Amino acid sequence: MLGKILGKDFQRKKSITFTLFIFIMLSALLVSSGSGMLIKLTSSINNLFTASDAPHFVQMHSGKIEKLEIEKFAAANKLVKNHQISEMVNIDGANVSLGSGNKSEAGSVMDISFVKQNRSFDFLLNLENEPVQVSRGQIGVPIYYMQRDHLKIGDKVIISDGNFHMEFKIAYFIRDALMNPSVVHSKRFLIHEADYETLKSTSSEIEYMIEFQLTHIDKLNEFTQSYQSAQLPDKGPTIDYHSFQVLNALTDGIIAAIIILVSLLLIIIASLCLRLTILATMEEDYKEIGVMKAIGIEPNYIKRIYMTKYIVTGAAASITGYLISLFIGPLFSANIMLYAGAASETILQYMIPVMAAVSIFLIVILFAQLILRRFNKITAVEALQAGSIGETKVNFLPLAKNKHLGVNIFLGLNDIFGRIKMFIFLFFIFVICSFTIIVPVNFLHTIQSPDFIAYMGIGKSDIRIDLQQSENTDARFNEVLNYIQNDADIRKFSPMITSRFKVWGSDGVLENINIETGDMSIFPLKYLQGRAPVKEKEIALSYLNGENFDKSVGDKFRLVIDSKGNEKELVISGIYQDITNGGRTAKAVLPENQENVLWYVVSLDAQPGVNIAEKMDEYTKAFHPAKVTHLDEYLMQTLGDTIEQLKKLTVLFIVIAVFVSILITFLFMQMLLAKDLSQIAVMRSLGFSLKDIQVQYIVKILLIMSIAVIIGTILSNTAGESVISFLWSFIGASDIQFIINPVSAYIICPLILMLAVTVTTILSLLSMNKSHNINME
Repeated sequence: MLGKILGKDFQRKKSITFTLFIFIMLSALLVSSGSGMLIKLTSSINNLFTASDAPHFVQMHSGKIEKLEIEKFAAANKLVKNHQISEMVNIDGANVSLGSGNKSEAGSVMDISFVKQNRSFDFLLNLENEPVQVSRGQIGVPIYYMQRDHLKIGDKVIISDGNFHMEFKIAYFIRDALMNPSVVHSKRFLIHEADYETLKSTSSEIEYMIEFQLTHIDKLNEFTQSYQSAQLPDKGPTIDYHSFQVLNALTDGIIAAIIILVSLLLIIIASLCLRLTILATMEEDYKEIGVMKAIGIEPNYIKRIYMTKYIVTGAAASITGYLISLFIGPLFSANIMLYAGAASETILQYMIPVMAAVSIFLIVILFAQLILRRFNKITAVEALQAGSIGETKVNFLPLAKNKHLGVNIFLGLNDIFGRIKMFIFLFFIFVICSFTIIVPVNFLHTIQSPDFIAYMGIGKSDIRIDLQQSENTDARFNEVLNYIQNDADIRKFSPMITSRFKVWGSDGVLENINIETGDMSIFPLKYLQGRAPVKEKEIALSYLNGENFDKSVGDKFRLVIDSKGNEKELVISGIYQDITNGGRTAKAVLPENQENVLWYVVSLDAQPGVNIAEKMDEYTKAFHPAKVTHLDEYLMQTLGDTIEQLKKLTVLFIVIAVFVSILITFLFMQMLLAKDLSQIAVMRSLGFSLKDIQVQYIVKILLIMSIAVIIGTILSNTAGESVISFLWSFIGASDIQFIINPVSAYIICPLILMLAVTVTTILSLLSMNKSHNINME
């Protein structure tokens, strides 16, 4: 009997059941894909770090190095399990060309280094995550360039500066656990040991990676403090195991989190849709419910009839969503597989997505049970007498008092206010749909905007010149400044020097901190709190450094300013956002200290009308081997992978939101027209035409849509900003403010939704006209 009842109900309400099925399926699909992506990301990164035998602590260093001192430190420190000093030959990008185009890497933000394979650990891997051994004349090229330039095995890599020429053939594309992601501005090219020695003999730009593996990784902070207190080489960034993991997971981790967020929005829509479906079904079956109660059928059995339908629908949709995710998931995780490789499959890779899909099913069932409690309030007599549980329609405003609006517009508005509880459902759906579209569109425009550079701890300028620390860098830095000072094409410029200092941490232990010094007012940053330092006793900290040292504006900061141990007490003037250098930087106005300098930067703006590209070419030649970059290009090269992933995701979310709005509008119109069948007949008898009735319904839907888009836009720029800021706070940007393109956010996106909803409304009116045999001619 139960089977027959369910079979007839499915036949009678195909479109309603199908719509509910689609929403639950989409929710299960996205949450399974997102959770599967996260577990794959975690497993793949762990596998990459295991296969490469990644170090736990790395100190980069430019300049002379005393290897014996490092050996003594490593031998005496009980935390050290293994250590090595890895050399890198740094080659200016202007002297390197990749692929068949023979275009040099001049203007690239990446530091290009050539290395030989390590012997102990920190191995460079091929695409099967195996350590690579190249032959003479061969080269292993980072995946970053393969993806960016569409390189192929057999393409050439040429190093040439006029006096020296070396040519390599690409034999492998390599994964580098330390330098894979684009946010890391260093890339290692692998060559044969003999080729390396040849290249090394022609270059004075040697950089060292002092690497350690520890006996207990949970002692990493303790080891870091002991290294920093030992007066060992430290002219370069310090990065640890956890930072490498975060940097590798940055792009795909944020994408996975956004996918899961959208799946949660869809389950909200599915729950609202389920409520509307159940109430509409109860409305339609009200008399039948009364009859069943009158003949003595238990209320629990009646609820079980309806509950079984939603259990079957929810289970079928959740299973379908999970099964589709098995085919769609690889599309989401393709970038993970490229950069980290496939980890060996574990039961967790299957269980987590299954559990995610099951959770969607359980949410649906729980929500259905809560709504079906209404059966307890229905009595047989009431149901047989009333025949309806429909909402009482309130006549909001008599037609006679209308003096300004057309009759059809007035009747449409009056119906909304008269049945506000029913229309509020549609309103919430449209708010969620507009939120789902506008937040990704706004964030995509924000991250592509030149103003996003402010979240990278850099003031906005036309050109940026970087000089890494090496022999005679200070002299070359002064030559750059003299050249720029005498260049009439330059409107303003700001030299900045980043140096390594010691600081007393909150636990009373000395730690290293990189501080950029110079005039912060020429190319200012946006500050989360406070302002830029303007006096010698002031310092500004990046957001993550503020968290690390547990400091805020106005707090004291004890800094060791020289090798003699002299200290200076500074006051924190501001907190700013920075997603570069691990998010841990600082800015101050301090006297220059040559013994601690790490690198130099000059930012500059050209005079109006000056060709920036030509000026960059001039400076690239004049300041060789300094790195000359346009800040727009700096942004694209650093976050290009994230931007490309976000573009694809934005298109997907627009398609989903439009699809959802079409389905919901169709479902809502079907139930609304079924409810209004007698009212439509009365209106036809009073002389209202088909066009009149269409206008009334279109007015209702578009008014709801318009208000929902306005609210959705407001939420996108408040709650949406908060969500994105939360996701990026882990890498140093806790207060991202959307840079909005008004054409796309306020015109194109709402028009797409309104057009889809309007067309669906009109088609629903025509289809309902035929299916209910209402003569509207």
